[in-house]
Amino acid sequence: MTLDSRRRWLALIVLCLGELMIVLDTTIVGVALPSIREDLRFTEASLVWVVNAYMLTYGGFLLLGGRLGDLYGQRRLFVSGTLFFTVASLVCGLASSQWLLVAARFAQGLGGAVVSSIALSLIMNLFTEAEERAKAMGVYGFVCAAGGSIGVLIGGLLTSGLSWHWIFLVNLPIGAAVCAFCVMLLPDDRPEGERQRLDVAGAVAITLALMLAVYGIVNGNEAGWTSPRTVGFIGGGVALFALFLLIESRAKAPLMPLGLFRFRNLSSASVIGALWSAAMFAWFFVSALYMQLVLGYSAMQVGLAFLPANLIMAAFSLGLSAKMVMRFGNRLPLAVGLALAAVGLALFAFSPVEGNFFLHVLPGMTILGIGCGMALNPILLVAMSEVAPADSGLASGVVNTAFMMGGALGLAVLASLSAARTESLLAVGTAMPAALTGGYQLAFVCGAIFAGVAALLSAVLLRAVPQSGGELALSAEGGRGPGH
Repeated sequence: MTLDSRRRWLALIVLCLGELMIVLDTTIVGVALPSIREDLRFTEASLVWVVNAYMLTYGGFLLLGGRLGDLYGQRRLFVSGTLFFTVASLVCGLASSQWLLVAARFAQGLGGAVVSSIALSLIMNLFTEAEERAKAMGVYGFVCAAGGSIGVLIGGLLTSGLSWHWIFLVNLPIGAAVCAFCVMLLPDDRPEGERQRLDVAGAVAITLALMLAVYGIVNGNEAGWTSPRTVGFIGGGVALFALFLLIESRAKAPLMPLGLFRFRNLSSASVIGALWSAAMFAWFFVSALYMQLVLGYSAMQVGLAFLPANLIMAAFSLGLSAKMVMRFGNRLPLAVGLALAAVGLALFAFSPVEGNFFLHVLPGMTILGIGCGMALNPILLVAMSEVAPADSGLASGVVNTAFMMGGALGLAVLASLSAARTESLLAVGTAMPAALTGGYQLAFVCGAIFAGVAALLSAVLLRAVPQSGGELALSAEGGRGPGH
């Protein structure tokens, strides 16, 4: 994929805009849930499906979406996914019934999975020169990291200023522009020659496995982690994943060649990414709860509290991170960045009931912003560094799935531990604010441990490879990428 420099950077802006739309949608809905519940008369039990419907299809189709891009053309799949997401957003915005909104959220998740799984590989294939790639990945990393907290701010503005419908309708002009400019800027990259057949059995097995696992995880706290429902769904997901591995080991044209996991950096980055995502979910969700329920911040104030970290990450993404990668490689900035993230979360663990923004929120936010700014670019580069362009979509799907599953599982575990701690404090007569704070502090400690372990693994497991990527893409048979 060869474009002149100006078109490449314009294409990057468009791809990041498409990804931002997807990232925003994972958090922007949270702010509007009370309004949605009141307007469409959801019960507490049914309201959860506004979130879970999106999570199920998003998590379930990440891997398949990335592979479809490799097989049928990444531009075609990216534009199709964006169009599908945009139309689903229109239906969400116009929904006047519970079932229609939930059905459209299912569709949104499917489109979002395709977009997210392909955006990273498109960028990697557009930028093959080391310094340009580092800069491009920095911008993409910032969009992925900061989009969540930006979503809280935008969600608050739209819901309070207009109505909850606009958190979905705002996607329409963005999606239309992304589709149009992608067709204009990106070349048709459909593979030439005989088209490889899709491994249907493998696709069905892995998609159902991920959907069952996601559903079991996100409902674990409500249903109970040892309940038959939770054990059944997670166990079913594990069983289907084992079946998927069996299918892939015997398929002539597997959806996921198992030799892909012999690439140490991809496998290690997936584990590191899952741990880091769990830690970052602790930062974003638990700190937001602390500020809202303990310190009494409004949704707008919570969004503004994340602004310092976002500005710091922007500074790293738009130049500093690329310079660090070119100077020190990927491993050192990644390990140091994750270590700083652990320190920032540990600082939050000392936040008291009568917390002060400048003493108890800003220091942790600042250090987390620096740590994330340092680590985001390197982990994405490391994950894709050994993979041939023909398998970049699949590798992107693997990494995104690891981040998503790590975040979902991490948040579920941390929420469970936090709630248990709060209940135990309430049982001995502790006041509600102090009990909530005690629960959140435990979650922050666990998040710091996740980030610390990820930092240690980064220092120990990763190896230096050529920056341009793909040079080391050798399958078990030797000499070719695993998808050939």
